[in-house]
Amino acid sequence: MLHLPEGLATPALVVDADVLEANVARMAAAARSGGFALRPHAKTHKCAEIARLQLASGAGGLSVATVGEAEVFAGAGVDDLFVAYPVWVDRDRARRVRALADTVALRVGVESAEGARRLGAAVRGADRPVRVLVEVDSGNHRTGVRPADAGAVAGAAADAGLDVAGVFTFPGHGYGPGADARERAARDEERALGEAAEALRGLGFDVRTVSGGSTPTAGRWRPGPVGELRPGVYVFNDATQLAIGTCAEDEVALAAAATVVAVPAPDRFVLDAGSKVLGSDRSPWAPGHGHLPRFPGAVVDGLWEHHAVVRLPEGAPGPRLGEVLAVVPNHVCTPVNLADELLVARGGAVVDRWRVAARGANT
Repeated sequence: MLHLPEGLATPALVVDADVLEANVARMAAAARSGGFALRPHAKTHKCAEIARLQLASGAGGLSVATVGEAEVFAGAGVDDLFVAYPVWVDRDRARRVRALADTVALRVGVESAEGARRLGAAVRGADRPVRVLVEVDSGNHRTGVRPADAGAVAGAAADAGLDVAGVFTFPGHGYGPGADARERAARDEERALGEAAEALRGLGFDVRTVSGGSTPTAGRWRPGPVGELRPGVYVFNDATQLAIGTCAEDEVALAAAATVVAVPAPDRFVLDAGSKVLGSDRSPWAPGHGHLPRFPGAVVDGLWEHHAVVRLPEGAPGPRLGEVLAVVPNHVCTPVNLADELLVARGGAVVDRWRVAARGANT
């Protein structure tokens, strides 16, 4: 995001509509050419307008992280949703999951026998069957069972009355610099999902969905066990994707517009976009708290709620007081979740405002 519209009230998140549309089209074309179904993860953008763009470009449905996000997108007209998370169904979620199951084609992640039993009890008698995918750990070591243990979870889910549709994973260890990390994660994903799918088939399950994929492993996919992809960050990209080499600067579709509010010394200046705008995520591969395209080598090395202190390389010229600069966040999902709306720009002018409809839908 190199060219911000004039006259912006800052801080604000600005989306370049042309870059966004190109990113969505590129990923959709890559999935089609590889023979994959595409189910983008909407936790990145949380916007109904972007969801509609993804569906119009060929996505078969959306992935979400929470029941709350599923409710928002169901209310926006999306009728095929996968809660790609091992949902622990308490009394409140039982009611909400049941309501979703009555209105949309719903898939939910499970990774334990007890979790599957609770989910089955919550949706028993729903108007539509609730499909579940067993989560497998493919090397990220977050949630998910070993491939060899997927059958036990699937069996508990079937006994609870759920429709076991397949397996899924998140190859999060593909976040690393260089193509080797992404290549290894993609191959790990294929092996883990392939083993888990075969374990289920050996127990008589009809495995219809083998779901994986991420933005870093995009371009590393190949025909094999995986049939569905769930990338999310690609719609905007961010400073981490730049740092690990999964996108170019002209493929970054979102930046925070921030005003230079102080120039306390020749080697540093202060912006009005702090942690409440940029988020506080640090990346092991990107220096500081964000990337400034206009100032190569500059580092956001101090971050408070409403201040970002930027340090310049020795001898480098800095901006003038009052200038408005673009800052690419380290991890774009967090700033979006902090914002009420995204300003949509095209041709150097703001043409729309999109409400972050699923902002704060964390339960």
